[in-house]
Amino acid sequence: MLLADGFEKAFMGVAIPNPNSEEVAIYDYYKCIDVLMKRDGMTDEEAVDYFYYNVVGAYVGAFTPIFYKTATIQEAKESCEYYGNNS
Repeated sequence: MLLADGFEKAFMGVAIPNPNSEEVAIYDYYKCIDVLMKRDGMTDEEAVDYFYYNVVGAYVGAFTPIFYKTATIQEAKESCEYYGNNS
């Protein structure tokens, strides 16, 4: 399991993404953004941009942490439509 440095306050626990994988760390997306804003003095927009490029975009293999983002079912459906997945 790999941990996301500097995001200890956003740590939620562990997850098992699928039956063939090991446990991975799981972090609260919104708390990660809050950490960047408070710790690094970023605006909301700067924190989101930085987070997606430098944290989510830093895939390090099967042990890469998961970032949990709460959403309503409607928000999830809209996201699927936005990305072209109409399931």
